[in-house]
Amino acid sequence: EYALRFFSAEIRRHDKGDFLNRPGFPLPAFGLLLDGNVQVYMVDIDGQEMIMANVSAGDTFGESLWYLRLDAPVYIRALSACEVLWLNPETIRSQNAAWNALDAQLSGRFTAMLARRTLSMNDRIQILSKSTLRQKLIAFFSQCTQHSGKENFTVPFNRSDMAAYLGTERSALSRELSRMQKEGIIDFHKNHFQILINFHE
Repeated sequence: EYALRFFSAEIRRHDKGDFLNRPGFPLPAFGLLLDGNVQVYMVDIDGQEMIMANVSAGDTFGESLWYLRLDAPVYIRALSACEVLWLNPETIRSQNAAWNALDAQLSGRFTAMLARRTLSMNDRIQILSKSTLRQKLIAFFSQCTQHSGKENFTVPFNRSDMAAYLGTERSALSRELSRMQKEGIIDFHKNHFQILINFHE
């Protein structure tokens, strides 16, 4: 309850297809997704969507945009009906001598959240910096196994969104996944994957 007051928390429901922000304007708060799925993406100069993140229940979005007060052309869209706990950490900007231990702890947790978001962006850069689609897939799958701690996992993308996340076309992605399956590197069904070899050997 103290944290909810500290962050001026407010729960809102959003319908499927709703945009949760106004592109080109700073976010007034960041979101903690309580239910549903949300997608964060940008549109390049050719009009192609570039997916930044798929957000599921329990994850946050928009904290870096809020903190930096960026008016970047980022779109936040509800992939399904969802419930969002909107949090405004404005109190962190105005910290003063009246702060108590809980205030400092909540501020520290918000800073840690920003640091984790930076690491997440580094993961994305590692993928996009690879020169071939197979290298991108290996980097992506390696990250999935590291985060899940297992050799089989479910990715939060359909095939089109996965292609957009990896910076390729859906047809090219489907061909490469089929090749990797035939070569005994991976097995998959829809968005569930199993890694059959050790990428680090």
